[in-house]
Amino acid sequence: MPTIYDFEALQMDGERVSLKNFAGKALLIVNTASACGFTPQFAGLEQLHETYGAKGLVVLGFPCNQFGAQDPGSNEEIASFCQLNYGVSFPMMAKIDVNGAKADPLYQWLTAEAPGLLGLKAIKWNFTKFLIGKDGHVIKRYAPTDTPKSLTKDIETALAA
Repeated sequence: MPTIYDFEALQMDGERVSLKNFAGKALLIVNTASACGFTPQFAGLEQLHETYGAKGLVVLGFPCNQFGAQDPGSNEEIASFCQLNYGVSFPMMAKIDVNGAKADPLYQWLTAEAPGLLGLKAIKWNFTKFLIGKDGHVIKRYAPTDTPKSLTKDIETALAA
């Protein structure tokens, strides 16, 4: 049975990173956008990173331009925007597709492991979040409207496991 550790991601600089590098940590994976009504969640995600990073949480941002073309910039422009506007210091990966024929394999797996409402696998919008346990398995999927702060109890439970 696959786990998150069977996947790779492309970093903003074009280097591939094995998600095995995060073994033993809890992960919060988020598809992001720079020009979305939920974009201010970057501040809350950064707060989670600062509060729980030393305790074993890794926040990973995956920019996506599939929802209202709300992240049209290059990887460099996205990284600069996140840093300048929200002080983002957690890892931001290269822009990907999360739905459709070109969906990144990681997101194909995430949506199969944790379907959304009514069992739908598709990501509905930016800032859908997935909490992954230290064992590499999906714990829970969160809607874009779920604020980063609202995830703290689940994150603390995942880190204590």
